[in-house]
Amino acid sequence: MSQTHEIDGITLHLSEPDHSEAEWIGQQEILKQMLACWLVVDEKDLPLAPRLVGTPGIGKTTLAMACAKQRDQELYIYQCTADTRPEDLLVTPVLGENGHIIYHASQLVTAMLRGGVCILDEGNRMNEKSWASLAPLLDHRRYVESIVAGITIPAHPDFRCAVTMNVDESTFEIPDYILSRLQPTLELGHPNREEELTILKYHLPFADEEMLNLTVEFLQQSHELKLDYSTRDGINVLRYALKQLMQNPEHPLGKDGVWQKSLVACLGDEALDLKNLSDSRQQSLGGGSVPMGLADFFFSPDNPLHPDYQEDDDEEDEEY
Repeated sequence: MSQTHEIDGITLHLSEPDHSEAEWIGQQEILKQMLACWLVVDEKDLPLAPRLVGTPGIGKTTLAMACAKQRDQELYIYQCTADTRPEDLLVTPVLGENGHIIYHASQLVTAMLRGGVCILDEGNRMNEKSWASLAPLLDHRRYVESIVAGITIPAHPDFRCAVTMNVDESTFEIPDYILSRLQPTLELGHPNREEELTILKYHLPFADEEMLNLTVEFLQQSHELKLDYSTRDGINVLRYALKQLMQNPEHPLGKDGVWQKSLVACLGDEALDLKNLSDSRQQSLGGGSVPMGLADFFFSPDNPLHPDYQEDDDEEDEEY
């Protein structure tokens, strides 16, 4: 049976915490930075609400979950989407069996009331109207106002919040007045080879060394070439390859062939040639061309008025 909390005569039905296991492996400095954001060093001090930025699958949510675990606080995760409305984010009215309105508190509001940790996952997929409803929570006021329930909801002193944001094109531009409240920005990088191998072993302890090495070498090469394949991609490739081998231990392609087949199935044919993929993406971004200056739009290179114009040697000889 769900727990309830009453504010000004309005009963809120609280959400359940997330009980997922999360282990942060390697990159201890970013973990310390994250935990520092949530410290309170004086009675007049306030915790920060950092935004965790990086490519999809790099471990932003796992980092925040691990910090909540270290602090021994309840964890609540709210998945932000383009369709998220303020009432979804705060309090949602639902028609009960007896015809009365029942108010359900979101994961965010439940964390506020119970002094837990809330992760706003993929926050830059959420529209400005929903963000606006959180403005007073993310500054010194530390409350939200539910228009639906007609109540003001204060945050427990132990409440902590973090926002994860993917670096890709399918996101909204977050307004500056919200970004100024989501500080600092913590950027997550890819793990080194040893850390990434340890992560793979943690998630897939039943994988053999050959398959693990194939996966980690692929991932490390992609990181070096600045391609956006993540550790999560590697886990999925390896997991699918292992399932195929379990189904057919005497697979005619062998381990290497099965792994490559899994790579293509998960990430596409282009993942087979990382160097070529990196070069083609560089070219599509204009990496192989010289940028045009303002003069290029008005004068051709052989025009004497162009800054880079050089007289032909033959023309100089003819003058003499």
